[in-house]
Amino acid sequence: MARFFQRRGFQIALDFLVLSLAFWLAFLFRFEFRIPRSALDILFVNWPIVIALQYAALTAFRVPRMSWRYMTMRDAINMWLAIAISGLLLFSIRLIAPEVTKTPVVVVPIGVLAMDYVLAFVGIVGERALWRLRGERVDRKKRVVEAGDHEGVLLIGAGEAGVMVAREILKRPDLGLKPIGFLDDNPLKVGSSIGGVPVLGRTSDVGQIAARKRIDRALITIANASGQEIRRILELCRDAGLKTKIIPGIYEIVGDKVNLSRIREVAIEDLLRREPVQLDEERVGATIRSRIVLVTGAGGSIGSELCRQICRFGPERLVLVERYENALFEIHRELAAEFPHVPIDPRVGDVCDAGRMAQLFETSRPELVFHAAAHKHVPMMEWNPGEAVKNNVGGTRTIAELADRFGVERFVLVSTDKAVNPSSVMGATKRVAEIYLQALSQRSATRFVTVRFGNVLGSAGSVVPIFKEQIARGGPVTVTHPDMYRYFMTIPEASQLVLQAGAMGQGGEIYILDMGEPVRIVDLARDLITLSGLRPNDDIEIRFSGVRPGEKLVEELATDAEHADKTKHPKVFIGRIKPHEWERVSTGVAALCELAREGDAEHVRASLGDIVPEYGDARPPRKQPSEAVRATEAPREDKDTRETGRASGSFTAPN
Repeated sequence: MARFFQRRGFQIALDFLVLSLAFWLAFLFRFEFRIPRSALDILFVNWPIVIALQYAALTAFRVPRMSWRYMTMRDAINMWLAIAISGLLLFSIRLIAPEVTKTPVVVVPIGVLAMDYVLAFVGIVGERALWRLRGERVDRKKRVVEAGDHEGVLLIGAGEAGVMVAREILKRPDLGLKPIGFLDDNPLKVGSSIGGVPVLGRTSDVGQIAARKRIDRALITIANASGQEIRRILELCRDAGLKTKIIPGIYEIVGDKVNLSRIREVAIEDLLRREPVQLDEERVGATIRSRIVLVTGAGGSIGSELCRQICRFGPERLVLVERYENALFEIHRELAAEFPHVPIDPRVGDVCDAGRMAQLFETSRPELVFHAAAHKHVPMMEWNPGEAVKNNVGGTRTIAELADRFGVERFVLVSTDKAVNPSSVMGATKRVAEIYLQALSQRSATRFVTVRFGNVLGSAGSVVPIFKEQIARGGPVTVTHPDMYRYFMTIPEASQLVLQAGAMGQGGEIYILDMGEPVRIVDLARDLITLSGLRPNDDIEIRFSGVRPGEKLVEELATDAEHADKTKHPKVFIGRIKPHEWERVSTGVAALCELAREGDAEHVRASLGDIVPEYGDARPPRKQPSEAVRATEAPREDKDTRETGRASGSFTAPN
């Protein structure tokens, strides 16, 4: 503590010395180093007044409390404002004081005040800048120990992110890296120097420049580049024989700093990268802040990311519901460490267990519910249709009814593109869940909202981890069909848009997330093999295994453009779908869940087709109608009526 006060006292004394020196130099410059006796009287009389006013202004802007070691541009602006305001006060005194006091002693020459303003600002900022440079030099000397030789690296992208990376590398000699130069496609930057690092040429020159400079490492420092641009740069670097890494997306760069530990190999997410999602932070925050939020499936890929995003907005309490205790343990431990200010309740429970769920709702009284718990694997649910119904339909019904009973304000169902004209049990069960929520929304004060999107990159059991595992084993990489396409999103992107749609919903809507262009799965496989440093079909075989039961070649997010409207958010569309009649839906869902408990797979499939005609049309005709048919089947007058029913389940987002 004594050392702290000594340092603070030294800094204050140094500020007074700099301000005094600036005032004296202003007089010396004004009178060309020959200050007359009358001017000396003015200097000595006004010296303490000027210094006191300037330091008072600095104190008002909290300049003495700012760290000298970590001075920033914002700090310099505050110093300029303080000196400018004190200068205006001194100028005002200069104009008014002679008329009041009738004495020339208080008349400081205007030229002196102008020069003092400049010199004081330069001095106050300069002393802190020198202090920071000294500290950084000391740090570099400490880090250079055992750093060894520095390896040259080309920085591809001379924008803001690239400059931040270059600055951090220069401050970290222990990394063993040295930025040799930038490559950038902006012709105005080529040939210039940015932060002491030259811009050597365009990205297309990477091979020539790397050979000339004898460099074998490159770093992509374009934080907001599209996937197509990253793919182009990666191919150029690969042809030049460069080891290539990438900085994280711009949303991971916080406080004008890049965490160099996050610099990583180029991943498939980078090649599929789109413009970052821009959340309506105010609207989402108003929905979540100071509310009790419950998330089912909290240990899953989407559920866990939803929890991370929710914690950013400061809920009153977050209730995690998950039946797998290991997954619950991991996400609870992570959230508790990262968001210690958010009360978090981890609760083991199965959404199919109505008694346990009722107990959780009774004790936690949630105001918002995000229902992410579901069975999602298409082939697995084809083999186990009853279990798909129990979880995706029965579990949703249980949570939705409890939300209605306990007065939950909003309920958001995480759905899938496979619910559109479903060809699989999984897709059909998710469509039944959508239908049930829409019908329930008509008679409940709770705002029930569905959010529908496609595949999520890197989620548990998804295609990317499977391909990576196959590549690690040496192949082959199995692709079902050469013309199979899928929509993809990253986990954070999907979770953020779920929150956005949930905040927008008024009840009964089905929101569709803009997934961009569909990706051919075989191209995804080739990219992953290439990113592993191998050659498709030469080093790793790509083998086509055939379409599995329930799969489509191309998934649909929606059909029939007239059923979709734009929302205020450019990546969220809303479907205007007429809800089904509650009594018919309720009876049909009850019969379906009963069949699932009985375990007759064929009757379960038939019953799904009764509630979701689009799915029934894709199956061979059955001999007898099931109980769910009699409960849910509406009179079908003609072909047009049937087509209307098909269209009511799907729509297309306009371009």
